[in-house]
Amino acid sequence: MTAVISEHIEITPGVCGGKPRIAGHRIRVQDVVVWHEQMGMSPDEIVSRYPTITLADVYAALTYYHDHLEEIRQQIRESEAFVKNLQSKIPSKVQQKLRGQHIGRN
Repeated sequence: MTAVISEHIEITPGVCGGKPRIAGHRIRVQDVVVWHEQMGMSPDEIVSRYPTITLADVYAALTYYHDHLEEIRQQIRESEAFVKNLQSKIPSKVQQKLRGQHIGRN
């Protein structure tokens, strides 16, 4: 089984932060997991949105995830924390404009 997965999943230091990804692409295993589990996309939907990958790539990513569950979940948590940290430091341009319009009305 590992040999089949290694045809589809690779880890390269310096590429995508060294995180497991679909071979030859910058689509990480954790991206596929988020699309599938959190956004409810089927493997077929993922392939239709990203036609450069195959259905076998998607299933290999999901298999890799289930074989390395805690590792991938930790990577997802770290990515979410990173985004929240950035959002707290950099205000949304849309929110700034809306606040400016609101202030102008008073």
